[in-house]
Amino acid sequence: MQRRKWIPLVLLRKLLTAAICSIALLALFSVHVYVVPSSNDAKFNDKIHTSHDTQSWTRELVPPHLSKAPLPTPKKSQLNSSKENSEYEKLWKPSSNRRFLPCIEPTSNYTAPGESQGYLLVHTNGGLNQMRAGICDMVSVARIINATLVIPELDKRSFWQDTSNFSDIFDEERFINSLANDVKIVKKLPKDLVNSTRIVKHFRSWSGMDYYENEIAYLWEDYQVIRAAKSDSRLANNNLPPDIQKLRCRACYEALRFSPRIEQMGKLLVEKMRSFGPYIALHLRFEKDMLAFSGCTRDLSTVESDELRMIRENTTHWKVKEIDPKDQRSKGLCPLTPKEVGIFLTALGYPSNTPIYIAAGEIYGGESHMAELRSRYPFLMSKEKLASIEELEPFLNHASQMAALDYIVSIESDVFIPSYSGNMAKAVEGHRRFLGRGRTISPDRKVLVRLFDKLDQGTMTEGKTLSKKIIDIHRRRLGSPRKRKGPISGTKGMDRFRSEETFYANPLPGCVCRIESPRLNASQVLT
Repeated sequence: MQRRKWIPLVLLRKLLTAAICSIALLALFSVHVYVVPSSNDAKFNDKIHTSHDTQSWTRELVPPHLSKAPLPTPKKSQLNSSKENSEYEKLWKPSSNRRFLPCIEPTSNYTAPGESQGYLLVHTNGGLNQMRAGICDMVSVARIINATLVIPELDKRSFWQDTSNFSDIFDEERFINSLANDVKIVKKLPKDLVNSTRIVKHFRSWSGMDYYENEIAYLWEDYQVIRAAKSDSRLANNNLPPDIQKLRCRACYEALRFSPRIEQMGKLLVEKMRSFGPYIALHLRFEKDMLAFSGCTRDLSTVESDELRMIRENTTHWKVKEIDPKDQRSKGLCPLTPKEVGIFLTALGYPSNTPIYIAAGEIYGGESHMAELRSRYPFLMSKEKLASIEELEPFLNHASQMAALDYIVSIESDVFIPSYSGNMAKAVEGHRRFLGRGRTISPDRKVLVRLFDKLDQGTMTEGKTLSKKIIDIHRRRLGSPRKRKGPISGTKGMDRFRSEETFYANPLPGCVCRIESPRLNASQVLT
């Protein structure tokens, strides 16, 4: 009789022990494991564009100390149904390159660099991509005026106050050696010229060959050292000799690589994003400097708007101080807000489990402004989430180095979407055009804000009508390679050159050519 009473107690004890163990295991699992899309969500993996392997921006291996943490391994499934193929085509498949491939070899008329007439010092200005474009322009200018280029000095006084030197961000030896047949490049001025008289010159913006040959080259008669006070937008986008355009491309896409440690860290981030399946790189330009500079205050509080106005007023080199935010937004001159980006992505048809890499610095207002985007797309990743504090530590407090990591992940993404057409958006778009990489979707902000206003006013609702309008607009903007746009009709003077599509956003013509022979492949065209 006593034995029978013990049996229920033993069973109850075993059940309680099992329940406690299950709860403990569940808690442990939730702390240490990334959320990974299911096999259904990863159904497009086997169809992703294969150019990553042949023209990857990150070719170096990840060093052992950066690859200790195991990467998530989502299951893959084959695309069997026509519906799944249709979804892939709609969301991820890149446009046809129509046999346009990089062609940056010099022409038969190209010669070795002439005898150096003197030294060209360069002070770059702006953020990472503004400096990159400026450096490439200065390589071409040095060639035109027969100068020896001294490794450029990076901007340390801009909004970001980054103290990085050239070799902290770029592979200095590669830069010098890759361009040896184009321009002589040295790390420093010779000692006997350090204290010599030099001229500091503001080169005229968007200038052609004749300006440098007729006005700048003559300065060698009086000076051995010319210092360029600014480097951005110093060369015209169009109507330059083919060999100068090709030199720009060799400088930008072959010589000016990031330093090995940046490339290695970038490769690690790319691998982690790819482990989730096809991913979007979203350049979300909702950062303090952009909002202050542009005067855009959509979805901001009065306190936030006032803070940005004060920053603009106290930044001396920003010329425009009084800005009407409503007028600015109606002209499409404001970056999309995180909320607006969420509506845009939903209308394009990207499901809520789409992996999205946020390529940006600190988002102004933090989670208070990210909440609506996150509610639609919870799978938002960033370098801070993908890498440990120890892995990111060498790059912290260096805005340009952190931006370089975002650049690499954006170049390698399956879809790249910028919320604003600034320097990084243009640089990434141009680099992807050059490589024939993935799909780039540039939102038509001027049209979109009108649709978003209708949503706010209640005269339109989210659904098929909105989606069709947005898809129709942006399908037209997803075309195959096209020629770079010239000046806007009716513009005159400097505004005429300013209105041209930038060379670094579209290197065709100049560095991308249509290969007529189907037997000729990229390896025969690329250097």
